[in-house]
Amino acid sequence: MNTMLRKSVLAIAGLTVAGGLAAGPLNHTTTDTTTNTSTATVAQATKPDTTTLIPHGVQGNQSHIDLNDEQIANTKAIIAATKKTGMDERAAVVSIATALQESKLENLGHLGDRNDHDSQGLFQQRPSSGWGTVEQITDPEYSTTAFLKGLQQVDGWQNMPLTEAAQTVQVSAYPFHYAQWEQQAADLVTEHWNS
Repeated sequence: MNTMLRKSVLAIAGLTVAGGLAAGPLNHTTTDTTTNTSTATVAQATKPDTTTLIPHGVQGNQSHIDLNDEQIANTKAIIAATKKTGMDERAAVVSIATALQESKLENLGHLGDRNDHDSQGLFQQRPSSGWGTVEQITDPEYSTTAFLKGLQQVDGWQNMPLTEAAQTVQVSAYPFHYAQWEQQAADLVTEHWNS
């Protein structure tokens, strides 16, 4: 009887320990999942909202290019300049889409015969049109700020399709070409706005 009692006590103790171990990780996992979900929710909440970035939806076929380190650095410079001027993520999308169309986010110098007059920099701004000196318009912060100042002067730019807002500032011979970069610009702002 003593042996039988001991086996019963050990069996009950074993079930209790096993139950405690099973309950421990389950409770721990539930706590971690809640914590991770909260962290994920906070991280997602700080990312720009797609409806803010592309309020009219994309227009037409979208283009996409793979970016090198220089182009990513220029993207980040555009975002930093946008923040510095106190403008929002939508302004960054318009700026990046414009620079994608004008220079593929490369800070271009004078291209000689391949150049449109004296256009240079990320936005292909022209010193002869009053955008600034060559040194200024080939500085990503300066050229972005100059573009954004032009954008701020466009009444209702926030409510315009991207290509219309960009065209009003840039006065391009190809006004509808900006639209093709809206999705990639929005993706870049989502990726780099908080980096």
